[in-house]
Amino acid sequence: MDQSPSQTLDRVLVLEMVRVTEAAAIAASKLVGRGDEKAADAAAVEAMREALNSLYMDGTVVIGEGERDEAPMLFIGEKVGSAIGKGPKIDIALDPLEGTTICAKAGPNSLAVLAIAEEGNLLNAPDVYMDKIAVGPGYPANLIDLDKSPTENITAIATAKGVKPADIIACVLDRPRHETLIAELRKIGCGVVLIGDGDVAGVIATTDPETTIDVYMGSGGAPEGVLACAALACVGGQFKGRLLFRNDDERARARKWGIEDLDKQYDLSELAKGDCIFAATGVTDGSLLAGVKRHRTKMTTESVVMRASSGTVRWVKGEHQLD
Repeated sequence: MDQSPSQTLDRVLVLEMVRVTEAAAIAASKLVGRGDEKAADAAAVEAMREALNSLYMDGTVVIGEGERDEAPMLFIGEKVGSAIGKGPKIDIALDPLEGTTICAKAGPNSLAVLAIAEEGNLLNAPDVYMDKIAVGPGYPANLIDLDKSPTENITAIATAKGVKPADIIACVLDRPRHETLIAELRKIGCGVVLIGDGDVAGVIATTDPETTIDVYMGSGGAPEGVLACAALACVGGQFKGRLLFRNDDERARARKWGIEDLDKQYDLSELAKGDCIFAATGVTDGSLLAGVKRHRTKMTTESVVMRASSGTVRWVKGEHQLD
């Protein structure tokens, strides 16, 4: 994978991306635990859009809130930035509030998430499901494969790690569609961490030994798969994804976005290519980041920003004065 430094991305400073996710997280944090998913998401979207429009770039949203008729702002294809038509051309994948239900219920791991790359380097994934498997860095190439059974994948990971399958811990979205997967994992003694929402955080957790999660498995949103791959591209790791379609309308939507092989198994490098920058800010406390905290005169945030070309991971703690 070509991860040489991008002069285009150099013009959009890494820390500017943090300011964008901070703005979205702070806006959403005002609605944590209020039980209103739509209001929290709308607040994050508006704040992220305003922040993006302040940056000198010609940005295009390739992963966003949905298609134009479904999303009033930050829809797929929307142009953002203060230099449309003259600034550096940037593709943007975003989720202003990953885990809207989590935020509404004040649960863990709600994030504001953003990834950017040069034009054409992020897959314009349709808003459908994707079957996913991901591991962190340090494993032999092509270790995981969606054409293998969960047992075969867990066994391969355990062998590469030098442990037994029973010592492996998998992260899976807690959904009825995963009952068979969870049963198979537990049958071989594998530990299963079930999460209610937020599979970008779930995939990224495989890169951090502190989480103890070895592998992410199961189906979730395809757009979130691209976002997660942008993070994995920065820190290493492996990812395989295959789009899942429930009906002909979803297949037509995929073809509309230029996807011809509907059964293709995508590799990480096909979802997020070249030099990527990934940023996330915690909305609620989680395994990856602390959430927004409100004090008497200020708010504090915790963010992470990663860059593929350098492999740099920066942890950013911010203090923001209250109005």
